[in-house]
Amino acid sequence: MLGELNDEQIENLLSSQVTGRIACSNDGVPYIVPINYYYDGEKIIAHSVEGKKISIMRKNPVVCFQVDQITNIFNWQSVIAWGRFEEISDMEEKGNCMEALRARIRPFSAPGPDHASHGLAERAEDLGLHLQLIFYKIVLVMKSGRFEKS
Repeated sequence: MLGELNDEQIENLLSSQVTGRIACSNDGVPYIVPINYYYDGEKIIAHSVEGKKISIMRKNPVVCFQVDQITNIFNWQSVIAWGRFEEISDMEEKGNCMEALRARIRPFSAPGPDHASHGLAERAEDLGLHLQLIFYKIVLVMKSGRFEKS
């Protein structure tokens, strides 16, 4: 059976996952990449280093976010949300975002001795010295969800 997720199911799926995909577009060319995130009930919170995704979102802040929970091809849930990229510059807000992301992602990670922050740098000590973390939020304006259950 195919169907639509209700508002509560959409919120539960956004809150329960830690990896989703963000889609952005530059000059009509779409770009989609996976991100680790935290959902606070209104917005997606994430971080990155300078790169293609950040460059595109700075030029065109209208984005789409997608997250799934897939058991098998006949049992899945998926949410698509539309929103607006906003870079976070306030130092206190950045700190709060970092703590929220760490707390949310920590139970799902098992870093090895060489593991830097989510593959953003080869060495953890490069973060903050050679690579600056960029914190951002996607303020959601619309959400839609679908499911299949056999």
